[in-house]
Amino acid sequence: MDAHDTGSDARRGPDEPDRPAEPSAARTGPSAGPPPAVAPDGPPMPQAVAGAAGTGPPRTGVAALSPRYQVGAVLVLAVVAAAVCAHIGLTFLHVAPSNTLSKRHGSVVDEWIYPEFEQNWKLFAPNPLQQNISVQVRAEVSTSDGGIRTTGWYDLSAEDGRAIDGNPLPSHTQQNELRRAWDFFVATHDSHNRPVGLRGTLSEAYLRRVAVLRLDRSDAAEPDGAVQRVQYRSRTTNVPPPDWSGETVSDRPVYRELPWWQVPADEAEGGVA
Repeated sequence: MDAHDTGSDARRGPDEPDRPAEPSAARTGPSAGPPPAVAPDGPPMPQAVAGAAGTGPPRTGVAALSPRYQVGAVLVLAVVAAAVCAHIGLTFLHVAPSNTLSKRHGSVVDEWIYPEFEQNWKLFAPNPLQQNISVQVRAEVSTSDGGIRTTGWYDLSAEDGRAIDGNPLPSHTQQNELRRAWDFFVATHDSHNRPVGLRGTLSEAYLRRVAVLRLDRSDAAEPDGAVQRVQYRSRTTNVPPPDWSGETVSDRPVYRELPWWQVPADEAEGGVA
């Protein structure tokens, strides 16, 4: 027997039969790990090595960007967050009761809010608006033969309503131009349609220009004519109450007719800046 052959053969007695050699996998010890996994119909699948690169979940969102783009994304998000906070703060100062900040920075708040972000809280007032107000206009137009004709009434509110109805993105002009102009006029005139201060005169000029533009858009003067004078009126009707309320209101319209306004020569053909 060789000197190195002192293993199992030395511990086996002389009468014991020789035992078959163990498989090589059994002699590898626990450090070898489990056998490779085998796919049902394919070659053995490689084992994932713990700690190897690429074994973790893939990066998503900003983390998936390169460092340079990550810095850019953070800066953009910071600017957007600052703009949103500033807008919310200015809107709060606009709708909040008068306070030290709103008094000191009132001009800044108004410049930001008007006209795009104006807040109208009448819907939440104790007595919401319960009337439909339609603003109409007509004109005296000079004809090509030197005569003067009077147009019929153009319902400007109905025109805006048709432009808004079914439009997912109506313009600010269609929604608020006429309504705000009429509210401005009513707030700066007395019950006899006389202006109160300079703002009243300004409201008349604004309404007149709106009328000339709308009439020109509707081709009221025709190609050879020009608008000489315009006249406004409002038609106010009560909103019918619900049947269960038992309340009764008049359904007769109430008209407020304004005097005729002369149209300056530079505006007569729709030439309004």
